Amino acid sequence: MYVADSRASTPAASVEGTARPATAGRYRSTIAPTVLALGTVSLVTDVSSEMVTAVLPLYLVTGLGLSPLGFGLLDGVYNGFSAVVRLVGGHLADRGGGRHKWVAGAGYALSALCKPLLLIAHTLTPIGLILAADRTGKGLRTAPRDALISLSSTPESRGRAFGVHRAMDTAGALLGPLAAFLILRATVDGYDAVFTVSFCVAVLGVLVLVLFVPGGRSGTSVPGSRSGTSVPDGRPGTSVPGERSRTAAAEARPTLRAALALLSDRGLRRITVCALLLGLATVSDSFVYLLLQRRLDVPDGWFPLLPLGTAAAFLLLAVPLGRLADRWGRWRVFLAGHGALLLAYALLLTSWHGTGLPYAVLALHGTFYAATDGVLMAVASDSVPQALRSSGLALVQTGQAGARFACSLAFGAAWTLWGDRTALLASTAALAVCAAYALTFRPSRETAV
Repeated sequence: MYVADSRASTPAASVEGTARPATAGRYRSTIAPTVLALGTVSLVTDVSSEMVTAVLPLYLVTGLGLSPLGFGLLDGVYNGFSAVVRLVGGHLADRGGGRHKWVAGAGYALSALCKPLLLIAHTLTPIGLILAADRTGKGLRTAPRDALISLSSTPESRGRAFGVHRAMDTAGALLGPLAAFLILRATVDGYDAVFTVSFCVAVLGVLVLVLFVPGGRSGTSVPGSRSGTSVPDGRPGTSVPGERSRTAAAEARPTLRAALALLSDRGLRRITVCALLLGLATVSDSFVYLLLQRRLDVPDGWFPLLPLGTAAAFLLLAVPLGRLADRWGRWRVFLAGHGALLLAYALLLTSWHGTGLPYAVLALHGTFYAATDGVLMAVASDSVPQALRSSGLALVQTGQAGARFACSLAFGAAWTLWGDRTALLASTAALAVCAAYALTFRPSRETAV
């Protein structure tokens, strides 16, 4: 089952589906074993993927001599290609009777197999194909994994559950660049060594998933919910008008049409649109690090350490901001995260070249991810029935990932044509406009406790 293992020992709910107060408090204070197991998988896998991500910009631009436009194309593929298959992964997990674990496992395995192929690719086309395959794996696994986290958690604790997972995930993101940095300094042919070690670590992540993440069926109800229905206001036994009939139909027939029909829900549709618009103005991490390197003349050997600043802030703030989102409001925290990103862009646009610049920019960059990555999935979960949880989250992720793909292409082209400062200025203005629009929207089903 997807629920916490301690469920069997808790007092039973009443006929109306209302849990006893002591039981509710117990669930709120417990993180499901499934969440912790998935966090371990993500930690190990992120060590592998971030080793590659940390050296990839320098490897492509300096080692292979790609232009900013060429790098923008590959970076867009790397960060946005998964949008093409996220809906497929989400639908397969729901359609297969809740086989979220195995769909996610297939995605993790595909990404692992792509790592050694980077050893033999040295031109734009094969590297692009390998990165596309790697991101296909990410697209397959992301929605089923997030659905498992959501289904393992009560509505009142989803923000914290996603925060715990993202903190463990980010611990891997912190260790990955550090490992890449040490390998580059210790070996002569550093890039090949990084790709080889990355593959070995990725295989370990797949093994952890197979051995320690429980499987199950999506028909299992979340504690405090009725028939797998998302609870809108955090009170067990409540449901929004029309939710029960929509959920019953989805559980009986989790088809692709039913998944796409989720967008008829006004709340989920507006969440998806907001995520898409904000993604269109979010400059990719790699470009942020390249901008910092050029501003501060960071030596090539030290470049892999730049992502550590983002990862450290993300790691420290993911759980506190997840808890804050559960109590203060998830949409507010989500938008505050984009405010932190705007401040980071503003600092990069100033003439400040002091030693504090990278620390400030990377801290704000990490704060942005801590306040948005898992929090967005917690917001969306409140509007998606359990039987289509994976597909519903994939809809939001697809819009966001596709938008970031477009942003990478546009930013790379703007950098090539007009320079990095003009490109960043345009992105900052676009992000401010999109954030102002998102301020007008508040999800009607947001949980607050």
